[in-house]
Amino acid sequence: MNIAVTEGLALMPPAFELGLDVWSSADGTAGSASYQGAANAAIVPADQDFGACLELTKTHSTQKLRYMGQTPILPGAYLRITARVKAISGNLPIVRIAAYAMNASGHVAGLVERSAEIALESYGQVVSVSAIVGTGQRVGVDMPWGTQPSYGHFGIDLTGANGGVVRIDDIVIEDVTEVFLRDMMDWVDVRDYGARGDGVTDDRAAFIAADNAANGRMIVVPKGSYLIGSTLSINAPIRFVGTLVMPTAARLSLMSSFDFPTYAEAFGGELAGLKKALQALFAYTDHNSLDLKGRRVEVTEPIDIKALAPDLSSFSNRRVLRNGQLNVIDGAVWADTVVTSQATYSISAPETLTGVANIANIPVGARVSGTGVGREVYVRAVNVGADSLTLSHPLFGGAGTRTLTFTRHKYVLDFSGLAKLDRFNIDDVEILCNGEASAIMLPPSGQMFHVRDCYINAPKDKGITSIGTGCQDMLIDRCQFLSNESQVPATQRVSVAFNANANDTKIRDSRFVRFGTTMILHGTGHLIVGNHWFQGDEETNGARIAGLVFTQTNVQSAVTGNYIDNSVIEWTNEYDPTPNFGNEYSFGGLTVTGNTLVSLDAAPWFTWFSIKPYGSGHFIHGLNISCNVFRAINGEVDRIEKVDTTYADLDRSRFRNIQIEANTFNGVGQFVCNPVFLQVDQSTAQTVWTVTPGAYLPFGGWARNVESVLAEGMITNNSGSRVSSMPYVVVEQGAAKQDVTLNWAEAAKGRVQIKIRCDNPN
Repeated sequence: MNIAVTEGLALMPPAFELGLDVWSSADGTAGSASYQGAANAAIVPADQDFGACLELTKTHSTQKLRYMGQTPILPGAYLRITARVKAISGNLPIVRIAAYAMNASGHVAGLVERSAEIALESYGQVVSVSAIVGTGQRVGVDMPWGTQPSYGHFGIDLTGANGGVVRIDDIVIEDVTEVFLRDMMDWVDVRDYGARGDGVTDDRAAFIAADNAANGRMIVVPKGSYLIGSTLSINAPIRFVGTLVMPTAARLSLMSSFDFPTYAEAFGGELAGLKKALQALFAYTDHNSLDLKGRRVEVTEPIDIKALAPDLSSFSNRRVLRNGQLNVIDGAVWADTVVTSQATYSISAPETLTGVANIANIPVGARVSGTGVGREVYVRAVNVGADSLTLSHPLFGGAGTRTLTFTRHKYVLDFSGLAKLDRFNIDDVEILCNGEASAIMLPPSGQMFHVRDCYINAPKDKGITSIGTGCQDMLIDRCQFLSNESQVPATQRVSVAFNANANDTKIRDSRFVRFGTTMILHGTGHLIVGNHWFQGDEETNGARIAGLVFTQTNVQSAVTGNYIDNSVIEWTNEYDPTPNFGNEYSFGGLTVTGNTLVSLDAAPWFTWFSIKPYGSGHFIHGLNISCNVFRAINGEVDRIEKVDTTYADLDRSRFRNIQIEANTFNGVGQFVCNPVFLQVDQSTAQTVWTVTPGAYLPFGGWARNVESVLAEGMITNNSGSRVSSMPYVVVEQGAAKQDVTLNWAEAAKGRVQIKIRCDNPN
């Protein structure tokens, strides 16, 4: 590159013989004294070495000679100033190239403005002195000026003893940029634009200048530590050998090189690079995804999104973290924070704890445990001034003051500091928790959090945790959740694969291996489709625990086409602050169809389906369990369903709209269906036939209705004559109200087919 050609700039000063009025005896600025008419300066027309030249007598301690023209300094350009000098008589002076840096505001102070000195050692000997000035601090550059100066006044200084006479050839200024940066190269170097890389000087302006000059070429950041004092955006592709130092709040936005390896190189480490890349991902819209490029990141501490982006409170544009592995490295930083505190609860403010002792030590995202607390209840917000906490769910244990435990697990990706996050996707990422950390904590609010084609491996406590409504419309697709408790008996496990508090999750085609509980779902509209979760252990005749838990009475949800292995579908109302039935929907709105349900080495009392009311008066009103296959292996189980009466029983007088049919039972002692279709054989003539369908009726239901009674063959009396009259039925007979009587006008015998229901149809 030659800027005299490419930029049309005049670099060469005029010859001395054309006039000394443009040659200053000071700094070269406009209005400074010139050598025109000066007593100590004269033009020599024909020197044997120089031709026409300037003869100058040294009369000052520093005799200055500066061209008064404005020689431009362009970013990325390098100029060489050369002067040839010889001593004629008198004292022998010392010579150096000198300059004066300027911009529109005046002199730019603090820069190097002189070259190394050369002493004249004899008369008549031609000595050449030169120096290079440019924007970059490169090897061979005598005066690195950065990008502040826009032009300079160049010339020489004579120092040493006064009285000497020298002759000076015309001063030459030439572009030598090509020595440092050739046009045929496809990169620019930030040092050419003033970057120092000393870790102290703010190099942000130099990076911006290099970016502006790149024009499609790549920016190269050589070895060094480059301080960038505030947010920086780079449009050109960039490659780092050196590293950056930036304040926490300052963002680095790499518009053309937005990927994890580049950020890791920029900040000298994988974790630091990932944090800065995530910060940038939430800050601008040129890229909607961060590609880890298949790299493994060693995670030595929780990645707190709020901490790495302090100015971020909410975000609602689609963003994706994809294609890599996060590997937790063990350390004390992953230990739970556990606080025990006394607090007061009132059902009039069902999601608030007041009078909380030691509240300043209770963090947002802490899990609450204690008497009257349901599973997966979290601290959603903390008000230290008011000594109050906001909970993700109400407590069921009634009002009062009680001692509770607050446990804050540590998560690899922690979004809890954000107020809201919508449409964040994690795609094709493996999170290796290694039994040290939990995986993902969602923000208090948001929707459409999507995890797909991911592995969550060996979380210490939780896979995905929702502490509020950040799980609204959450999607989990084609993922593997692998427990850290696979060798622990099922009843001793504490881990949870994920929970949800809001509506409309879609859990599809995923696999969950031996968690304490696979999923705990509040809200409605959930679709659980095509998954496989199993929670067995190596125990013989072992107890099995809940895998899928619904915590709301009316769920409007479907469990379809899943492989449910050694676990219970449990249905509760454990988040109801007034759990007794009132003016509300009771247990209903659930469809369980087309699933394969298996048990292995389970205890006989194991059931695949359990309803557990936390208060009295509840009933079933809308349940469809159909077209499923139930199979017990290595030990028969008694039934497929039960009511857990730990807190209360169901009101069977109010059962309605229950459809349990077309299921297949293998290794199950008692088939269950509703309606139940029975054949009744009466061998001796009686006026009252008692039918006992109770064992077949689900959830201990009463025999509340008879849909049909059909005689098969002739009904006869004692004498063998035909009985033509129809019987009438009486339902809810017997102590358990599970019998039906057929009442004939005369003693009769024979066979009838009868269809009995434990519910009303609507």
